[in-house]
Amino acid sequence: MDRRSFIKNAGLATGAAAVGASTLAAPAIAQSMPKITWRLTSSFPKALDTVYGGAETLANYVSEGTDGNFTIQVFAAGEIVPGLKAADAVTAGTVEMAHTASYYYWGKDPTYALGTAIPFGLNARQQNAWFYYGNGSTLMNEFFATQGLYGLPCGNTGAQMGGWFRKEINTVADLKGLKMRISGMAGKVVEKLGVVPQQLAGGDIYPALEKGTIDATEWVGPYDDLKLGFYKVAKYYYYPAWWEGGPVLHALVNLEKWNALPKAYQAVLTAASQAANTDMLASYDYKNPGALRQLVAEGAELRPFSQEILSACFDAAQETYAEINAVNPTFKKIYDDQVAFRKDAYLWAQLSEYTYDTFMMLQQRADKL
Repeated sequence: MDRRSFIKNAGLATGAAAVGASTLAAPAIAQSMPKITWRLTSSFPKALDTVYGGAETLANYVSEGTDGNFTIQVFAAGEIVPGLKAADAVTAGTVEMAHTASYYYWGKDPTYALGTAIPFGLNARQQNAWFYYGNGSTLMNEFFATQGLYGLPCGNTGAQMGGWFRKEINTVADLKGLKMRISGMAGKVVEKLGVVPQQLAGGDIYPALEKGTIDATEWVGPYDDLKLGFYKVAKYYYYPAWWEGGPVLHALVNLEKWNALPKAYQAVLTAASQAANTDMLASYDYKNPGALRQLVAEGAELRPFSQEILSACFDAAQETYAEINAVNPTFKKIYDDQVAFRKDAYLWAQLSEYTYDTFMMLQQRADKL
């Protein structure tokens, strides 16, 4: 065989080998990046663009991060199931995912509340620290697994407002007999002080307040509250929401579906959830100041909860936790871990955030900012 023939034949062989290699590689790539379409049901209406938008942000990042191979279709509350049934639909396998607040389901097990917020719990930054670097995600996912779920923090509103009231609430006595829409474990706490708690989805609150079915409601904060128009039917706007210092929203995934995902998709979904978590908090922090100014211009009257009310609610919360801890070991395990972290977190915050923020607020009051 001459040199030319050898090179030619070798080149053909090399080319054939390359074609064969590419043919063999294609199925491997396809297997690692399969075409998957999931459905996600939200607990929120589309009108609440920031809180509902957290699911859309998640879905967009997942699609972009997988070149469109993993897509998540987002459905608003009521389009597939009612907003307060979102997690149940995931457990049942009706949908693969939900974007929701886990404390909506605390009636099934109080442990659900620890995934979102409990009265006098953690603020938003502390929640992120506990979930991402503490034991929060590990402990909550141990619980979620018993419900057929896997949870990823996917949104936070920051500390919320205490809500809208038809009349002024100055003393604990003013709470007696008050019918209030209030979510999660907070309802059980205020019930000890005479409040009649009501659990309503976001879209049902305004008509109930307008008709007098309820006397007060809490929701999120200025931006969402302005959209929902609560100031038109209840003018007293109280603060703070001691029951929601940093409420976490979750992307709850059907556990079997999560376990079946390729590791690369699990990583993308985890990263997308973290991005949506950060994005939502930043969005609310940007939008709330302007919305608060507009609400005041529309006639809303800002009122702080009195120290008497806050202290009574704090004591009622501690009593509630003691009762639950005595009968629910899973709740106690997670609660004790969160409380231990909270103690250290506030020790640090007194030196850092609190001192700095207090000084800057004094400058604002002196009209220096």
